[in-house]
Amino acid sequence: MPSFTFFLYLCKQKADNMGNLVAIVGRPNVGKSTLFNRLTNSRQAIVSDEAGTTRDRQYGKCDWCGVDFSVVDTGGWVVNSDDIFEEEIRKQVVIATEEADLVLFLCDIKNGVTDWDMDVAQILRRAKLPVLVVANKADDGKDLYGQYDFYRLGLGDPYCISAATGSGTGDLLDKVVEMLPKKQEEEAEDGIPRFAVVGRPNVGKSSIINAFIGEDRHIVTDIAGTTRDSIYTRYDKFGFDFYLVDTAGIRRKNKVTEDLEFYSVMRSIRAIENSDVCILMIDATRGIEAQDLNIFQLIQKNNKSLVVVVNKWDLVEVKTQAAIDTFEGAIRERMAPFRDFPIIFASALTKQRIFRVLETAKQVYLNRKARIGTTKLNEVMLPIIEATPPPSIKGKYIKIKYVSQVPDTQIPTFIFYANLPQYVKEPYKRFLENKIRENWQLTGCPINIFIRQK
Repeated sequence: MPSFTFFLYLCKQKADNMGNLVAIVGRPNVGKSTLFNRLTNSRQAIVSDEAGTTRDRQYGKCDWCGVDFSVVDTGGWVVNSDDIFEEEIRKQVVIATEEADLVLFLCDIKNGVTDWDMDVAQILRRAKLPVLVVANKADDGKDLYGQYDFYRLGLGDPYCISAATGSGTGDLLDKVVEMLPKKQEEEAEDGIPRFAVVGRPNVGKSSIINAFIGEDRHIVTDIAGTTRDSIYTRYDKFGFDFYLVDTAGIRRKNKVTEDLEFYSVMRSIRAIENSDVCILMIDATRGIEAQDLNIFQLIQKNNKSLVVVVNKWDLVEVKTQAAIDTFEGAIRERMAPFRDFPIIFASALTKQRIFRVLETAKQVYLNRKARIGTTKLNEVMLPIIEATPPPSIKGKYIKIKYVSQVPDTQIPTFIFYANLPQYVKEPYKRFLENKIRENWQLTGCPINIFIRQK
């Protein structure tokens, strides 16, 4: 089965290349946001003909040939400018390049090399980072003659693309994947699980880790943003053995003003990407807010297991079961359609239920490694599918004959073999996922469902 073997290969490739970061830099109005939207297959970044439209950083995911990497869209890089916005943009671009594994230096092929491009190229050469020169706006074949001018930058061969139409982006992504470094982490060598504690600023992340380890090792204050870096702590007590990762609070992009804080947010994002289980902290006194949902979506994008902890429960006056059910229902409603994750009401200050948080995180990690036998899987799922088959489309009846779990994947992945896989839509895939969750313990763990030709 060559197609199945290739699928396994892609899954393993994706696992080996998680956590890489690509930064798009360049002077204003060369098409950075257009390229970002193209790579992330989204319309997340605002695109305008007016120079300087992008001031905040945009973060997204790109998947090319089974390799996942993160993309950061930065503001236009202007050197030696008196404009306050341009100076701040320049600082944050410098920080982005310090964190990035690869830089895409975007230029405008219609304008050729400008003095600004030469200044930026000089800074990039000093940074000693892998850089790809990308000549954008090559919408016409005649524009390709201008590519030779970009050898003056001294950064290697230019790649001619059109971010607006997608022309040339495939060759560019092939080169990006080739140049990205393989994931090498000291923590990964031990094979020890990594549990990242994430959430908004001042929600109690450092406090709960101090409560876990029984020491005031992490600085705790009422000032939002006290934690500036991702801190790894080995926890090997009471039968547990894993790394706890305390991360900086992730704020909305328009709230990130300090250069150091922007650096901290990027490190937190990297910590999420390199973790196995994310413990999402929510402030019980404030409820679930928009930024909590943004962090949840970030966890989902990276296919990480999830445990939700409602912290500061000791400050809530009404602690009846009805109040708990209402709070829990609101959280699951806002995070739908993914509802199968544990929610724990705890207090880092009084240490209420904090040991249960560790037990639950460990169980969620084991759920991620669950392996369901093919025979048992078919015995349970095929009668369910027969009783509720996929809806027919254009008079064609879809028959699912066989199901199996793919071995050695980052998250539980199931393949259903059908005669007409192209007609099985997303709602029915969610139905299959829900039935799998009803019959097997996969709480807190994302699931992949694929339909293939039988």
